[in-house]
Amino acid sequence: MLTDSISEIITLIQDISSKTSINSSFLKILIKITGIAILTEFAVSICKDSGESAIASKVDIGGKVIIITMSIPIIKSLLETVLKILP
Repeated sequence: MLTDSISEIITLIQDISSKTSINSSFLKILIKITGIAILTEFAVSICKDSGESAIASKVDIGGKVIIITMSIPIIKSLLETVLKILP
C-alpha cells in the first residue's frame, strides 16, 4: 500500500529537481537520509517495546551517526556556497 505513495513522492521530488537548479544527487541523499531516519525510529520503537532501552539508545546513536556521515557532501556544498557569498 505504501509503495504507491512513496513512488508518487519520489516522482514529485524528481519533477521539482528537474525544474530547479538543485543537484539531483543531493535529493537522492536526502531521500536516503529520510529512509534511514524512519527505519531507525522504527527499530528504536521495537527495542523499547521489547524492554531493551539500552539497545534502543545504541540504535538511535548509530542512526544519527549514519545520517551525519551521509550528509557531509550537502554540508560541504552549503559551506562552499556560503564562502562564495562572503567577501
